[in-house]
Amino acid sequence: MKKVSLIIPIYNEAPHLKDFLEKIDVLDLGGPKELVFVDDASKDKSFEILSSFGFQSETQILRQSVNHGKGAALHRAIEAATGDIIAVQDADFEYDMQDLPELIAPLRAGKADVVYGSRFRKNGLQVHRTFHYLINRLLTLMSNVFSGLYLSDMETCYKIFHADVLKNIIFESKRFGFEPEVTAKIARLKLRILEIPISYFPRNYLEGKKINWKDGVAAFWHIFKFNCLRREFRYSYKDTLPSRYRTSGPQWL
Repeated sequence: MKKVSLIIPIYNEAPHLKDFLEKIDVLDLGGPKELVFVDDASKDKSFEILSSFGFQSETQILRQSVNHGKGAALHRAIEAATGDIIAVQDADFEYDMQDLPELIAPLRAGKADVVYGSRFRKNGLQVHRTFHYLINRLLTLMSNVFSGLYLSDMETCYKIFHADVLKNIIFESKRFGFEPEVTAKIARLKLRILEIPISYFPRNYLEGKKINWKDGVAAFWHIFKFNCLRREFRYSYKDTLPSRYRTSGPQWL
């Protein structure tokens, strides 16, 4: 049975972190799982809560000495992960972790190489904030135009990958540019890509939401940069990328 590594960046999540850890620790993914936490130099008690929690799951706890951003935390977690499948998980309750088994199943069954959990495919459980909804849809549209993919939610947190895909991508974005960057780079590989509807319960800035309008503006630049200015293979992938993925162009399921 393939092991799943959930990579989880942490930054100033103390108010709800214990509750989150209790739930993610006992989450049943239908097989072996690893939790890889990266505390991105939190200024609150997040690291103390994390390091003192009595985990039942296989766990790695890493800490950045300086805050570099979500992307940088994910880069470190990707390098450290030991699972056959790697899934991104935020340390909050915007996304329903009970959706993860369904998202992971196609990779475990050998029916997909990448799965995106879409907040915009209909399942009746999403309530979106208008501004963020419009920005997300615009970013996804722009990404689709440049990448050639037809995604409904490029900016989703829930992205699931075969580890040998993700570990062999060369990443540059340190903050929230991870989403457009990884999407641009997988679009140039021979991958079976699947989108599955997920639940979504957005939080506001008082509740700890960290992305802001500046990150939205930066995302447009990242989409252009990684789709148009970084197309050469040597800029995007390690030499150890398996040859079965190297033919350009996605295969949609």
